[in-house]
Amino acid sequence: MASIKIGLLLFISLGVVSFSDIETNNSTNNGDKKEAVLTDSLNAGRQLAVRYCSSCHLFPEPELLDKKTWVTGVLPNMGMRLGIKQPGQDTLRALSPEEEKAISQLNIYPETPALPRQDWDKIVRYYERTAPEEPLPQKSHPDVTNQLPLFKVKELVLSNKPVPQTTMLKYDKNTAQLYVGDAQNVVYVLDGKLQPDGTLLKDTWLVDTPPTDIDFPKNAAPRVLTVGIFSPSDQQLGRLMTLERSAKAGSVPINIKGLPRPVQFAAGDLNADGNEDVVICGFGNNAGKLFWYDDFEPTKEHILKAFPGARKVEIADFNGDKKPDIMVLMAQAREEISIFYNQGNGKFKEKTVLRFSPLFGSSYFELVDFNKDGFQDILLANGDNWDYSAINKNYHGVRIYLNDRKDNFKEAWFYPMYGASKAVARDFDNDGDLDIAATSFYTNLAQPEQGFIYLANEGKLTFKPFSTPEAAYGKWLTMEAADFDQDGDIDIVLGSYFHTVGEMTQLLFKGITSFPQLLVLENKGK
Repeated sequence: MASIKIGLLLFISLGVVSFSDIETNNSTNNGDKKEAVLTDSLNAGRQLAVRYCSSCHLFPEPELLDKKTWVTGVLPNMGMRLGIKQPGQDTLRALSPEEEKAISQLNIYPETPALPRQDWDKIVRYYERTAPEEPLPQKSHPDVTNQLPLFKVKELVLSNKPVPQTTMLKYDKNTAQLYVGDAQNVVYVLDGKLQPDGTLLKDTWLVDTPPTDIDFPKNAAPRVLTVGIFSPSDQQLGRLMTLERSAKAGSVPINIKGLPRPVQFAAGDLNADGNEDVVICGFGNNAGKLFWYDDFEPTKEHILKAFPGARKVEIADFNGDKKPDIMVLMAQAREEISIFYNQGNGKFKEKTVLRFSPLFGSSYFELVDFNKDGFQDILLANGDNWDYSAINKNYHGVRIYLNDRKDNFKEAWFYPMYGASKAVARDFDNDGDLDIAATSFYTNLAQPEQGFIYLANEGKLTFKPFSTPEAAYGKWLTMEAADFDQDGDIDIVLGSYFHTVGEMTQLLFKGITSFPQLLVLENKGK
């Protein structure tokens, strides 16, 4: 009997082990199948995202944003542009009648979906499953010293306006005057020494809309560019005009209206006919263009790029053929930097030298020869956060792209800076190399004193960062660097712009009560 019981128990236990093995194998197989199905679904979602996103701009990787921002901010807007509309979603909600009319004519939001709903759901699922839970952190960088040994800081107030809204800063070295644009359609002309006394304000001009750029041709009145509507807009209310109260004998004042939210321009003889031409960055919003007028004549328009986002142009001879070429930063959706090589007779051939994600937030660039090889490198600030993804982005900051002497550019240096909006390179400390001054306009105000960063060049593309407590007194949209006090070194002026009173309120809660329109950083020399 004992042997029978032992044999029976052995049989039962073997049976139990056998059935357990079968269940484990089935569970493993089912898990593998589910994992394989999920992987296939994510792969399909990625392929669809690459297909549809890349038709308009560089494909954005999921890690660029957190899950919530993708699902609630960026993807719903992208879906509308593909004809995928959520119940109750209004593409033109909260727009003025004028703006609604301007956008409606562009056919941005199609009535017919560009892809099946199940394919769109796969795209959403791909980003939702693969994006990080939280925005990725910044890379480490040297600690910021919260003082500026090289500069003396002082505040300037130009009017009794309670909310600073400086839209333009430009120094005229011919007259030693600083031109300051304000969102209330005003241009202030200041004595370049920027002393806060009765000699500061030299003139005041009223213009039709907020000024964004100005130049100073020799032996002629300044030419000022006004944006139309400062906030993102597709209304064409911009203007380029001569800033004078009465025309001089023999001169023909410029007055070009109906421009698509222009933000910057540059002049030069592009077609070698002996007359000056103008290139205009019509940033627009959903629509815009980069274009030039032969001899400043609107009837002689040449469109270089029929896309929104033209932010800044530089005219220079990049290939050494003695003809002026054009470099442009496109900062909307299809973000990139291109060179338009002059082929002669008013013809240009485009070469895209840098491409960025549509979330990159490129804001400003300038040409600087950092390695002193005789070829222009690119200093770039990216941090535009005025969009559907207003979060801290670890890839925002200031970058140097070195030229390989054939107009191929490679990133050689990066300084992380949330919301970076502008960067300029000058030899501020007069030691023979280029330092960098940078501003952050699109910061979340968590560290407002770092809205300005001075980067002292320590050699071999190594920079030491400095700031100042007074940098917390504003949101610095504009910046100009020049020898304002004419003592042989480069000074800096920052212009503050608050888009809403709420932005000022955030600073008030931090104990900040001073809100100057301008912050002057007077270089004291070494």
